[in-house]
Amino acid sequence: MLKEVPFYFVRHGETDWNLNRKAQGQIDIPLNATGIEQARAAAEIVRGLGIRSICSSPLSRAYETARHACDAAGCTITLVDELMECNLGADEGRDGGDWFMDWREGRYLPDGAEVYEDFLSRALRGVNKALEAEGPVLVVAHGGVFWSVLRHARIDSIPYAMNGQVMRLDPPGGERTHWHAEALTGAAIPLRPSSETRS
Repeated sequence: MLKEVPFYFVRHGETDWNLNRKAQGQIDIPLNATGIEQARAAAEIVRGLGIRSICSSPLSRAYETARHACDAAGCTITLVDELMECNLGADEGRDGGDWFMDWREGRYLPDGAEVYEDFLSRALRGVNKALEAEGPVLVVAHGGVFWSVLRHARIDSIPYAMNGQVMRLDPPGGERTHWHAEALTGAAIPLRPSSETRS
């Protein structure tokens, strides 16, 4: 279960492999020039949020994004291994395609890769570990980790976070009976609870 506290999430800035639609997984690909600009822009949004703790994946594309946010927020970064992107085994570096959806739906498992459901559980542990820090917490991680957030917040109306996008997530409370997410880098994203029962 996702710990029910408000938090912020930033997906790392763009890399050349994002641009070329290659599966990065846990290969440590650095930000490209666009990604650095996205990280700087995200940091300017973070500057005004009162962030007290930043927790990041140790992969450099996330850590460098977090470092810009850290400079803006004036707090330290805690690395959380469980926030790393999914391990795609032998298919890391492969061009995207049908194989990737087959992996997500359990029809295919690359040699040495994580099972998709195991990855979502591991990523949830990482987010919950981050949310034990003093809040407001900023989690800086990967698109796959955000899938886990969406799954466990029971949100199914947004497919992913864009590179460098700052998201605010608020748990149920008051008159709101489900999680709410808002993209602070653009218009609010109306979200609805998933009809699927998820833990």
